[in-house]
Amino acid sequence: MKRTLAVGDHVEWNSEAGRVRGTIKKKIVSEIKFKGYTVHASKDEPQYLIESDKTDHLAMHKGSALKKLRKAKPGVSSKPAKRS
Repeated sequence: MKRTLAVGDHVEWNSEAGRVRGTIKKKIVSEIKFKGYTVHASKDEPQYLIESDKTDHLAMHKGSALKKLRKAKPGVSSKPAKRS
C-alpha cells in the first residue's frame, strides 16, 4: 500500500545537517524547475514542497524520503517565537 501525503501534513526527512521537520505546502505532479534544478515529478511519482519548521527554508522531496508525523496539538506551534 502506498503512503499518502497531503498539503498540511507534518513530515520529517534526513538532511546533511540531520533530521529536519516541516509542513507540506504543495504537492507537485509535473516537471518543474526548483532552485535551478529540474524536479521530475508526475501523478504516479509526486514530489512535495516542504517548509522547515525551524528556518522557513523550502525543500523539495519525494514521498519515499519523508516520514509522516503525528499532528501537533491544536494551538501548539513547533516554530520558535520571532524576536523583535
